[in-house]
Amino acid sequence: MSPGDKYLFVLFDLDGTLTDSRIGITRAVQYALGRQGIVVENADDLTPYIGPPLEWSFTEFHGLSESQAKQALGSYRVYYEGTGMLQNVTYPGIVDLLQYLSGKGKRLFVVTSKPGVYAEKILSHSQLDRYFVSIEGSEMDGTRADKTELIRYVLDKHGLDRQRTVMIGDRMHDVVGAGRNAVDSIGVGYGFGSREELASARATYYVETVEEMFRLFS
Repeated sequence: MSPGDKYLFVLFDLDGTLTDSRIGITRAVQYALGRQGIVVENADDLTPYIGPPLEWSFTEFHGLSESQAKQALGSYRVYYEGTGMLQNVTYPGIVDLLQYLSGKGKRLFVVTSKPGVYAEKILSHSQLDRYFVSIEGSEMDGTRADKTELIRYVLDKHGLDRQRTVMIGDRMHDVVGAGRNAVDSIGVGYGFGSREELASARATYYVETVEEMFRLFS
């Protein structure tokens, strides 16, 4: 059975999958690290922060303690809420894909580690919110920032059939989270993860472009 016939419920990651959020996120991280006395001259060097939970990333990538990571997260939000949030750009072809899937009767969801209040504002600003049954993210206190936990929450909340559900994302956390919930996944190569990362996480499918994903569902 082809993906176009098999999957009724399609879960989309946000950053690196629906929108290019590089500028807003990396500059917000740059600002937050600066407040911790860590100077990063080139914001593009902070691209690995896009996707994983931020507190984990501050600890993993720059060795911040738990308390420092919480402080950095607060600084990040100051910049992100004021400027970075609305610097997202929708990837070319995404609107056509969402229109196509909706027209085929698919039920679409956003499932992002980003706080849900941010995701809702971003998707409303970009006029993508109209295509989704629900926009699901983490809480501001970090609850459900883990993708495995979040996907499980969405499956249970909406009563989704795992066999007819697929998770689409650009990072290993999307693929691993799907697998741990017995859900298939599509890794996308146009976002912020590498083909090697997605293959290592054992994505069910891999597409290099939005156009390839369109064909996968056709």
